[in-house]
Amino acid sequence: MPFKKVNIVSIFIILFCFVACKNNVESKTKAEETNETKSSLINSKPNIVVLLCDDLGYGDLSSFGHSIIKTPNLDKLAETGIKLTNFYSTAPVCSPSRAGLLTGRSPNKAGIYDFIPGLKKSPDNRDLVHLQAHEKTIPAMLKSAGYATCLVGKWHCSSRFNSNEQPQPDDFGFDHWMATHNNAAPSHKNPKNFIRNREKVGEIEGFSSQIIVSEAIDWLNAKKDDKPFFLEVTFHEPHEPIASPEDLVEKYLPQAKTREEAEYFANVENVDIAVGRLVKYFKENNMDNTLIVFSSDNGPETLMRYSRAKHSYGSPGALRGMKLWTNEAGFRVPGIINWLGKETFTGTTNNVVSALDYFPTFAALAGAETPSNLDGESFTPLLQTGEFNREKPLIWAFYDAINERRVAMRKGKYKIMARIEANGETLGKIHNLYDGNEALVKNAELVDFVMFNLEQDINESEDLKDKEPEVFNSMKLAFQKEYKKLLDESHIWVRAE
Repeated sequence: MPFKKVNIVSIFIILFCFVACKNNVESKTKAEETNETKSSLINSKPNIVVLLCDDLGYGDLSSFGHSIIKTPNLDKLAETGIKLTNFYSTAPVCSPSRAGLLTGRSPNKAGIYDFIPGLKKSPDNRDLVHLQAHEKTIPAMLKSAGYATCLVGKWHCSSRFNSNEQPQPDDFGFDHWMATHNNAAPSHKNPKNFIRNREKVGEIEGFSSQIIVSEAIDWLNAKKDDKPFFLEVTFHEPHEPIASPEDLVEKYLPQAKTREEAEYFANVENVDIAVGRLVKYFKENNMDNTLIVFSSDNGPETLMRYSRAKHSYGSPGALRGMKLWTNEAGFRVPGIINWLGKETFTGTTNNVVSALDYFPTFAALAGAETPSNLDGESFTPLLQTGEFNREKPLIWAFYDAINERRVAMRKGKYKIMARIEANGETLGKIHNLYDGNEALVKNAELVDFVMFNLEQDINESEDLKDKEPEVFNSMKLAFQKEYKKLLDESHIWVRAE
């Protein structure tokens, strides 16, 4: 009997150890699987698509509150992906915004302070302005990581377009490009000013948004390798001069105050239709690892700000200001992220995200090296969990702003703004920093501060600097520090003798 008891005890001990080990192995396996699931989101190389509108307002999509314009395809991307209610462009006007997106740095550091006009020699050296060859860009970074790259749409990062005197899109890593210098001309309908890989295309029948999506699809169809791709689609719409399909215009005429307003509404929907075509192509061709990010270069144009702005019925929503303002409507724009074929966080987020963040995020996803001088931060945690705690404040210094306080900073839930004063007077509007005004701008002071809590006051109506003095003093110190750093690193244009 003692022998049998020992045997039974031994059997129980062995069984207990076996079950415990099995459970331990299973637990470890599940933990490893969880970690692998998280890391797979980052480690796989997705196709990356940047969709960028021109002058689209914060309130111009139905998913962002427009009561008339229909944007079902973009709404679907937001519904099944991530809707960003605190997304910021890098400037309140086109050229600097595009430069900031491409480089992941404040456009002031690239020397692009305002929109780049047609080539005309000017005393402030504005005719020299262009994205310089030494700038590191998203397409070049991704190309080095094994990506095929393509740009279709609007370029607007040089004063000498399609010229050997300044770098062109292919110099910044685009394998294939078809683009215009600035706006589609003479309008969005049947444009004549596209350049494809440095060759003039001539008149193209159709509307710009559909033309560039067709070009993108043709490029993808002709692509024979299995490389992941980076595709930047920069729509001309809804920037003037606006032209829209007549059937869409007629659809909106009963609800619009004027024909011009109906043409604007139709213009936005035509972009939505083009986006729908592209997404449908991805799905039909099993491109099920494709990250899509959508936004606008800046806020909406003001109706009749200049003579041709007769269609500019864009909506800032609840935001204060418009394009060319450093109030929220100047650079707070609709943001949407959707990763086709991947499980990510889905829903609406009020985390602060910027187009500056594209570069480090895409670098992380592609396994590429991230430059140390970027102003953006990787928002990969947002893709996984819906949380993104921004560490770097966002700062804008737009010296040609319509509003008086031309320097602004967002840090956490607060925003601080200031007027620039030189020699006892408000600094006049400036299009460019060059050796003739460098000392004036750098010796000027920030004055007349205001501070807002954007979580509670989206339209910047209540100045809190006196109600929350401790927060204000902390914000002011950080603001002055960040602005000095920005000034120190801003490019100054000097004309060679």
